[in-house]
Amino acid sequence: MLQHISHGAVTIAYEESGSGEPLILLHGGESGLVQYDTFRPVLGDGIRAIAYDQRDTGGSTNPAEPYRMEDLADDCAALIRGLGYERAHVFGASYGGAIALQVGISRPEVVRTLTVGTAIPRFSAAPASTQNLTHASEDRAAKMLDAVLSGNGRRSPELLAEARRILLHRPAGADKRRMDAIREFDVLGRLVEITAPTLLIYGSDDPLGKVAYGQQIAESIPGARLEVLPGMRHGITLEAKHEVAALVRDFILASPR
Repeated sequence: MLQHISHGAVTIAYEESGSGEPLILLHGGESGLVQYDTFRPVLGDGIRAIAYDQRDTGGSTNPAEPYRMEDLADDCAALIRGLGYERAHVFGASYGGAIALQVGISRPEVVRTLTVGTAIPRFSAAPASTQNLTHASEDRAAKMLDAVLSGNGRRSPELLAEARRILLHRPAGADKRRMDAIREFDVLGRLVEITAPTLLIYGSDDPLGKVAYGQQIAESIPGARLEVLPGMRHGITLEAKHEVAALVRDFILASPR
């Protein structure tokens, strides 16, 4: 059931499942909280999984004004506090992984553990294939499906249907605001400031969030651990949801509140 928390002029829509350690789930740039519909249930007992729609997405609302990644990090912190927690575990993939890194840097007081998947620490250094996806085009969805699923995954009618279901199409203004925010994203020089226990999860065949980015982040955050999923592409919370859920669950339960 969709619930809401207000944060200034922003209304944050979220859904949750389970009980126990609070885990905030940050979705990718082409999706919304629906990205985690089939991921939340496989996290198992002991985890309260909370997925929310970021600005210009789904059930959340915000003014039609520009914002930065720091603002999106503030929204995440506001949700954590609005749920009644001083700190929570934070997991983000892709665009959500970038927000997670920003939360770890600019709002460290709300982070118990940080798990980052398939994220880029500096958008300007991303490959052209990634930067081109920030422009609306007729084949944008097709390009994303190819980036999200492996060859085996694309041969699965169930996975293809799920991937198509979670890909969202935003109005041009909303899409531009989100893409303008990520286009300026660069935390490479500040990763050393992250003090929360950090787990990084990347797919070995991801054409967007390349393993090299994960290695770069792991080398910059003290004590960070990198896990690489063989054969996986960008959609690790979809095609590899069971493996990722197990990694996240074990990591969280080893570092309770």
